[in-house]
Amino acid sequence: MARIVVGVYMVRYPLGGMLSMTVQLAAGLVRLGHDVRVVEKSGWANDCFDPSRGAMTDDCAYGVRVVGQLLERFGLGEKWCFVDRQGRPHGLGAGQLANALAACDAFIDAGTHGAWLEDLGERSVKVLVDGEPGWTQMRWAKQLQNGGSLPRYDVYFTVGQNVGTAESRIPTVGRQWQHVLYPVVLDEFEPVPPDRAVPFSTVMNWQAHEELEYEGTVFGQKDVEFERFVALPSLAAPARFELAAAGKELPRARLEGEGWTVRDAHEATVSYDAYRDFVRRSRGEFSVAKNVFVATNSGWFGDRSAAYLAAGRPVVLQDTGISAHLPCGEGLFAVADVQEAAAAVREIEGDYGRHSRAARELAREFLAADRVLPRLLEAIGL
Repeated sequence: MARIVVGVYMVRYPLGGMLSMTVQLAAGLVRLGHDVRVVEKSGWANDCFDPSRGAMTDDCAYGVRVVGQLLERFGLGEKWCFVDRQGRPHGLGAGQLANALAACDAFIDAGTHGAWLEDLGERSVKVLVDGEPGWTQMRWAKQLQNGGSLPRYDVYFTVGQNVGTAESRIPTVGRQWQHVLYPVVLDEFEPVPPDRAVPFSTVMNWQAHEELEYEGTVFGQKDVEFERFVALPSLAAPARFELAAAGKELPRARLEGEGWTVRDAHEATVSYDAYRDFVRRSRGEFSVAKNVFVATNSGWFGDRSAAYLAAGRPVVLQDTGISAHLPCGEGLFAVADVQEAAAAVREIEGDYGRHSRAARELAREFLAADRVLPRLLEAIGL
């Protein structure tokens, strides 16, 4: 049994997708028999989103309550801490937090951007799990060019399967990048019988953050890539398609005119259970990827698609280079354009039962927490 602290981003954005991503990692480690703590801290003013008010605030009460109740369900009820803007701990006390950080065998940074590194003991293996391949490395390269410094870890993982290889243009910034897939706890997405009437769906942020310029190229977000697939509902009819989307620049009326059903992402995924139900009530997933993931051939594959597969819901995903790393053509389809996406949907609907079973089996073989996490821990010496 190892003592593992996981640094996360939950209280500050307590919506279903972000909550689920952390739960799959932390609960997966707990189920492997490890002693796990979950930690987070405020990084700047007004960095806590309160869905009940639809506002960014310094008041972390909503997130603290939601995260505390959720982690209780997974055996982590007294094993988490959020340090707010005023430096006050919620959950573990200050002494308990300091002891956990000083004594842990490994610290896995899955969303804290190096915030806890100076608090760790000398024996702790410091591990980064990068969920933004390309974005992270390009920002780091620019920081170095501008005379800045980077957080230092002992082991660097990324969910971009092509980072550090000749298949991707992403800079390595002098780090040796190992590769990991997002884990999913299979029984959290136990398949339920599908309904033919429900749509293929996804959850997305139209523009998650600002554009990034690197070496003369500007990299954008999902809004850039979605334009290439906007005609999918008409090409894949009678299949239906739904977006649970957020973003100030979301062209809702235009999307609806193209045949998409558009829902508010915050409402559809307001809780962990709402998010899980949204996935399991869908026919499958269709999703684009962020422009930076596609343009760099990063090999990115997301935690949300892992959840759909675990739920026995076939996935049609814009190819980021992942087709070289996961089996595609049955249960999972990596597509380059709207015609390939429409063909994949027709293939799924032609034998839905086979593709549903294949989706679940793919998740079991490649993405299950009890497969992914032991390999990660072995790679860091635990």
